[in-house]
Amino acid sequence: MNRIFETTRHIDAPTDAVWRVMSDVARWPEWTPTVTGVDRLDDGPLRVGSRAKLRQPRLPAAVWEVTHLVEGREFTWEAKGPGVRTIGRHEVVADGSGSKVTLSIEQAGPMGAVAALVWRRLTQRYVELEAESLDQRVSRTSSA
Repeated sequence: MNRIFETTRHIDAPTDAVWRVMSDVARWPEWTPTVTGVDRLDDGPLRVGSRAKLRQPRLPAAVWEVTHLVEGREFTWEAKGPGVRTIGRHEVVADGSGSKVTLSIEQAGPMGAVAALVWRRLTQRYVELEAESLDQRVSRTSSA
């Protein structure tokens, strides 16, 4: 049973433009339909230890905490529930003519396989839709 859901997408924009949009999690509801609300639980730029409560259609609200961050390139955050740890990874790297974005969700813990099974279609769709929406948002802000 696959517990990792991932997508990679080319975006015709420099990595700094992609990073600005991707790392500004408080504004995600403005550009991706997969997030309907975000409450930052701390101030300032995203950093290790930053937390945010996300609301998503068809999923329970969850508090995500940043566990790894390389400024301008990638961040990982985790949400914990009974028996399951959900790990979200967001990475942007230069690929010559723009940027390559990789987004993934991993379900870990004793109930991770169950969560992955129950939410598999929705999770894969959300990962793909977030990458597509990120591309559209960056393209709009870069050309503005």
